[in-house]
Amino acid sequence: MAASPVWSLPRSFCQALLKATDNRRLFVLLPFSLIAGLTIYAVLPNEPAPELFALGTALTLGTLALSLWQRSLSQLRWATQLAALWLGFCLLPIHAALFGTSMLAYPAYGIYEAQVDEIISSDGEERRLVASGLLPIGDSRPVDIRRARLLLPADVDLQPGDRMRAELRLAPIPGPILPGAHDSQFHAYFIGIGAYGSAIGSVERIVEGEAANLGRQVQALRDRIAARIDAVLDDDTAAIGKAMVVGDQSGISDEIRDVMAASGLAHIYSISGLHLSIVAGGVFWLVRLLLASIPLLVSWPAKHIAAVAGIIAAFLYLLLAGGVDNVPAFRSTLMLALIFGAVLAGRRALTMRNVAIAAILIILIDPASVFRPSFQLSFAAVVGLIGIYEMPQRWGNAATGGVGRIVRTVVATGWTSLIAGAATLLFSAYHFQQTSPLSVVGNVLALPFVGLVIMPFGALSVLLMPFNLEAPALLLMGWGIDRMVDVAELVAGWSAGITGNPLLSGWTIVCGLGALAWFSFLKTGGAYWVRLWRLRLSLPWVSIHVPTS
Repeated sequence: MAASPVWSLPRSFCQALLKATDNRRLFVLLPFSLIAGLTIYAVLPNEPAPELFALGTALTLGTLALSLWQRSLSQLRWATQLAALWLGFCLLPIHAALFGTSMLAYPAYGIYEAQVDEIISSDGEERRLVASGLLPIGDSRPVDIRRARLLLPADVDLQPGDRMRAELRLAPIPGPILPGAHDSQFHAYFIGIGAYGSAIGSVERIVEGEAANLGRQVQALRDRIAARIDAVLDDDTAAIGKAMVVGDQSGISDEIRDVMAASGLAHIYSISGLHLSIVAGGVFWLVRLLLASIPLLVSWPAKHIAAVAGIIAAFLYLLLAGGVDNVPAFRSTLMLALIFGAVLAGRRALTMRNVAIAAILIILIDPASVFRPSFQLSFAAVVGLIGIYEMPQRWGNAATGGVGRIVRTVVATGWTSLIAGAATLLFSAYHFQQTSPLSVVGNVLALPFVGLVIMPFGALSVLLMPFNLEAPALLLMGWGIDRMVDVAELVAGWSAGITGNPLLSGWTIVCGLGALAWFSFLKTGGAYWVRLWRLRLSLPWVSIHVPTS
């Protein structure tokens, strides 16, 4: 008699582990090893002694050397995972030494000069920026911090590279309001921000920055695009338009934020993989179509040229979205660069290996981002989508014709939203204590407006701005935004009364990361979840039919 699929689970699972190891799938676990090391360091109650770092480094290097000396491939693979774990443990101290700052302990008042590094957001009344090199004037108290985030009036046109003088109140950055809650001090420390501040008197620009400053030029371009959007669109429509084109979310009202969150559509106004994929993918498709339609260029490598154009479009959009400081957009741009790079190399683009490479680079560049919701949500969503994409497909013949294409598009949108929502559910519930039970419905209804109206006409409007012809495209983009908000309000109304507000412990995130590691390591990882679910359903039956003595 054949063994039950339920009881054959341990044996088949071990076989899958061995097969995944032989197929070099251990590489995709490297970012998880880095994350594990970062987590171990972060939960320690005290800073480890320098001797511990020296001992751990010596043991790790010794393990790698022993594996190489014995020429054991299996030992080398696991020694590499150990090295990644230890590197993750050391990353935060390394970044603290390179980019950390002293934190302001007590409020400080006085007149200070400073260099403007970055404009975070700006509207008609206020300007949020990051300034460095705070120099006290007169008897003002010196502050030993690298940078400060300041809230200043918008009537002084400050740009990156400018030197300013202002009468400021500098305040310590608040810590978490509850144990385990969001820690602003932790994240500010690793980007060199040691205080928050606001103007309590006059603000003036004393030295104008160089015109050739790239940050200054990009910020000026962002301001001009935002002003053009404000000139055509109104209120929340303009605010969402600016958020999706130049990454400035400061004008979005709390009411719209609540509605978008309740309907599972809050990710749409945050520039990330969705927006960059539409823009870069659209450029790739248009360039390839253009080259293929010109007979004289038939012999040209159209696919490779289009891939280069897609990479350039992604990086230009990243600059508009705020550059490297916009972490979700930077992660998505890096992933797109790897995908288009795979196209240039003639390799498969959507693989878990590319996801691992992107995650490793991001963790090395900004290890503190591992503890931010944006990294966890985007990483979980991409792992879930690529994991499903890599699984053996058992679909029937694709439907043909116009109706068939529409059905496939709707099904694909719903399926994508369901996978991404399931993969990120635990993380969003932990960080925001909020769930969106009808997010799949909201995304199925709203994403056609995003992909077919808002983003295409938003990109077209930017291209038409040098010719002052952007108004029709902006009006169409605004119409799409209004319809998207209508969908959000409709779905939020349906969700009323069935949304949850869970309070989860930190160990749930560890379980979520473990599940993602399983799913990424095993190409058939999803099948084991199904079989475990069948085992769970069978347990009540087993408990009833076990004979008693």
